[in-house]
Amino acid sequence: MTETRFQKLQGAIKTYGAAAFENLLRCKGLGETIVKEFPAFLDCSTDCVGAVPAEGAFDPRKDYGEEAFSYTHRDVIVLEPIHFGLSLTVKNFEDSGSLWLRTVIAVEVTGDSFDVFVAQQPVIRIPLAYDGKLEPVYEAIYREFLNTFQLEVLEFNDKRFATRIGFVPES
Repeated sequence: MTETRFQKLQGAIKTYGAAAFENLLRCKGLGETIVKEFPAFLDCSTDCVGAVPAEGAFDPRKDYGEEAFSYTHRDVIVLEPIHFGLSLTVKNFEDSGSLWLRTVIAVEVTGDSFDVFVAQQPVIRIPLAYDGKLEPVYEAIYREFLNTFQLEVLEFNDKRFATRIGFVPES
């Protein structure tokens, strides 16, 4: 018996759903591994790093669990990159305060590898069997956090802005 057009659509939807669910599970697993292993890369305590939502206000002290991942905010599982925020808390040496940062990481399965995007940096390809192969991802996250401060200090120290208060001569 020949499949009807509707049955072919049903088959395509079933295949799509399986791929979307596989993508979600694999990406979530990779995200959890990144959060778990990043403190060892930085040589800091595990309470300095956490998964947080990629957008909006967040509390770095809160355990967001699955709420840190973008799929939890959707009613339907779709085949798309999974986003999460990685929060880093750095204790202040001068007082009892702390500073915290967040960078957004997007992950998706593409064939036999993951495409990992750390903020606006170029794509990093990681094999699906990623155990021991995440150093490029950790380096990109570290660079993203470090650049945040280095760029701010460069702008602060830029002497061109010392006396102009933001005005530029018209000549």
